[in-house]
Amino acid sequence: MKKILFASILALSFLSCRENKSQQVPAIENAVDNAESSVSSSIRKNTYSRDGNLVHEIYQELIKNDKALQDLDKRITVINQETEDAMTEYDDVIQKSETYYNDAKALSNSVTDSVTKKQIEKEIKASSGKYDIKTQTIRDLIVKIKANRTTVHDQYLVFKIRKTLPEIEKYQNAHPLKTDSLNQFINKQNQLLEELKKLK
Repeated sequence: MKKILFASILALSFLSCRENKSQQVPAIENAVDNAESSVSSSIRKNTYSRDGNLVHEIYQELIKNDKALQDLDKRITVINQETEDAMTEYDDVIQKSETYYNDAKALSNSVTDSVTKKQIEKEIKASSGKYDIKTQTIRDLIVKIKANRTTVHDQYLVFKIRKTLPEIEKYQNAHPLKTDSLNQFINKQNQLLEELKKLK
């Protein structure tokens, strides 16, 4: 008797799986509407760019048909590159000067005559201090430029997010998730669970 009941349960499970497969396609089709937003194609494909960030992906889709956004993106790219080039040039000169003074100080420590050692250390310090005063304005400007670069970066990210928020909301509205197919599947699960509970 137990064998017959167990065989019946297996048959029911098999038929349930076959029925589920036969209804799977329409269930999925009914899960969302067919309408699409302007960038839904790129969202659906998941073809993420720039380290897989969907915000960047959607924004790139918006740029394709917006000359103003293209110009803005180009200006930001150009100024970022110009900033990098300028900072590299100034940082290189200042860094080499600092390296020189550090190396000179290290070498002065090997001078055995104390009077000569103090004299050369004094000369190194005087030259270093004079250069610091000479370049202080440059250093202050570099700090300001780097701070502005960070602010530009942050503000552009905020702009991208605000620009793409309506697009993801369009996608959500165009693809409302429905509960019908999920409820049907839960009912099938519950039916099978009830049968399993009755097994002895």
